[in-house]
Amino acid sequence: MSLNEKHEVGVEHVESRPPSSGSSTTGVSDGELLAQDVRPSAERRLVRLLDMRLLPTIILIFIMNYIDRVAVTAARLQGLSQDLGLDDIQYSTVLAVLYASYVPAQIPSNMILNRISRPSYYIPLCVVLWGLTSALTGVARNYAGILVARIFVGIPEAAFYPGAIYLLSRWYTRKELAFRSAILYGGLLISNAFGSLMAAGILSRMEGKMGIRAWRWLFYIEGAITITIGIFAVFLLPDYPHNTRWLSPAQRRLAQVRLAEDAGEADEDVASDSAFKGLIMALKDPKVPLFALMGCSQLLGLGFVNFFPTIAGTLGFSTTVTLLLAAPPWILATIVCCVNAWNADRTGERFFHICVPWWGVMLGYIIGVSTMSIGGRYVAMFLMACGYAGFALMLVWVSNVVPRPPAKRSAAIGIVNGFGNLGNLISSYVWKTQWAPDYHPSMFIGLAALAFATVLAFVIRCILVQQNKRLEQDELNDLKGARRERIEEAARLEGITFEEALRRRRGFRYLL
Repeated sequence: MSLNEKHEVGVEHVESRPPSSGSSTTGVSDGELLAQDVRPSAERRLVRLLDMRLLPTIILIFIMNYIDRVAVTAARLQGLSQDLGLDDIQYSTVLAVLYASYVPAQIPSNMILNRISRPSYYIPLCVVLWGLTSALTGVARNYAGILVARIFVGIPEAAFYPGAIYLLSRWYTRKELAFRSAILYGGLLISNAFGSLMAAGILSRMEGKMGIRAWRWLFYIEGAITITIGIFAVFLLPDYPHNTRWLSPAQRRLAQVRLAEDAGEADEDVASDSAFKGLIMALKDPKVPLFALMGCSQLLGLGFVNFFPTIAGTLGFSTTVTLLLAAPPWILATIVCCVNAWNADRTGERFFHICVPWWGVMLGYIIGVSTMSIGGRYVAMFLMACGYAGFALMLVWVSNVVPRPPAKRSAAIGIVNGFGNLGNLISSYVWKTQWAPDYHPSMFIGLAALAFATVLAFVIRCILVQQNKRLEQDELNDLKGARRERIEEAARLEGITFEEALRRRRGFRYLL
């Protein structure tokens, strides 16, 4: 569907089919929910509908996304390395090779997502594919077999997290996005807890069933669950505000207006905003490479996540107890992540809400290199897990400071998350077995990486301060070209004059 056709379908010639029976807006015109007396309640209903349908679906997918990705770390505790004859370097390569395919696939995937009209088909298809390849990991008989399986797990997984953040940014305003994104990321954090508990149950009960090793059952069972969730997601996920099938025309119009008002421009690409042009615009924006480098340094500093069961194993307990002990830190981290993001939405602040959790990880590393006591190192594990509350807001900040056009935003999210995951690839070789059980060199590397990420975040904040000052100067100049076209589109959506839309646009500032 061309961009012009998208506008016609979504705005000028709204579909005439009736809304779903569950809609409370049956029979209203596409602009009726914009009336001042009905809009507040209609907007609350719309957001509540999205919260009840969109969020639970992507959270459930995200839980399985990470469980599938790190299942190999739990499988290692039950004989994967011995059965496949893996040495330490080969095992590290098995972890790293997923990111070799996962990282470069994210940018084109997000560019595709921005151009297609049905993300409700694209994302679930990728979920089913990675569930299938994850299940097939259990078939591996040697190093080459598991290497190939991990490569093909990474490709479809690349579509999900940056794609989910982009999809959220097409529905929620800047002041709503952080908390919803953190709830999404809470799915990743809680997946570490659920993943450990699920792995503990499977590995302790399935050994030798039907003549199959328990670690192979782990991949079979978790992959089958992911495939099932992907099939159901087709019917639950929305598309975009202009064409979601389970919203009424009035609700779709309201969804578009909300986003237009939030930034003073319609959240749509104009005819000249191609996917390639969006990529070029993102690469030319100095904030995007800085965010990408910051993300890479951050994930290098947080690379312990791929070895968390191994780190828990240094406490000296059995496999089952180790996996159970690995769960509570992630439960606390999920709570911290949501509270941190809720406050970030309330205050509109980003820098400290991202960096303070990192500083908690740095404190955890300091404790880790200072003591080998069980209590001290377990406390350090809680601090380390809570550091992901900062990472949960990074792509939100990217979406906030690269708001328009969508082609640029989708490319920026893909670049930042894709390049950032190089930190995960590097960290696969940082937590070496020969550095066990204290892992002091690994923790020193993590300290340095998070300190560098903090410096980059401060530089980005300084750039945004300067850009906000320039925005004040830009408000004195006439807007031209694509920017003017998007503001005109916003004015048409809202039923106001261009001058009124421009006045609202003048209130936009980057969130610091």
